[in-house]
Amino acid sequence: MTHRVRHTAVTPLLLCASTLLAGCGGDSKPASGSDTAAPVAAAVEPVANKGEATFGQICATCHQSTGVGVEGTYPPLKHSSWLTGDPSVPIAIVIAGLQGEIKVEGKVYNGAMQPWGMLSDDDVANVLTYARSQWGNTAGPVTAAQVKSIREKLGNRGTWTADELKKTYPGAGG
Repeated sequence: MTHRVRHTAVTPLLLCASTLLAGCGGDSKPASGSDTAAPVAAAVEPVANKGEATFGQICATCHQSTGVGVEGTYPPLKHSSWLTGDPSVPIAIVIAGLQGEIKVEGKVYNGAMQPWGMLSDDDVANVLTYARSQWGNTAGPVTAAQVKSIREKLGNRGTWTADELKKTYPGAGG
């Protein structure tokens, strides 16, 4: 099977950050589906706001500012159990990248996400906290300590496939 690998330079993304952020629209506050989500949402909001700029600069290009992705290529983050389940999974994906087929909400996507391991532990934690609290997602925050722990376990690991993630993190992807 042949995999398409897409490499994206950070510099062009940073240059268009103001355009991406201007297009984000909507309320950056976490959605709450119940009264019990309010305390979690209040605790997540300050950290999530720190991740919004990083999301706009790096992630929105493929996953879109609305979190819906690009059909067939880049999976949605909105309502994705890959993102909202065990935080180890999206941490591992952001650090080491992902390529090949992945199924999200019954649809197959076949693209490639480059590794973003050059981001600091704080940046990874903040951007994931942001994404886990947007577009109706109500997952808890990710901490820099969690990111550091996963980064140490991964070492120099290469890009993941969905099957490898499922074997390493049982329950990944739902």
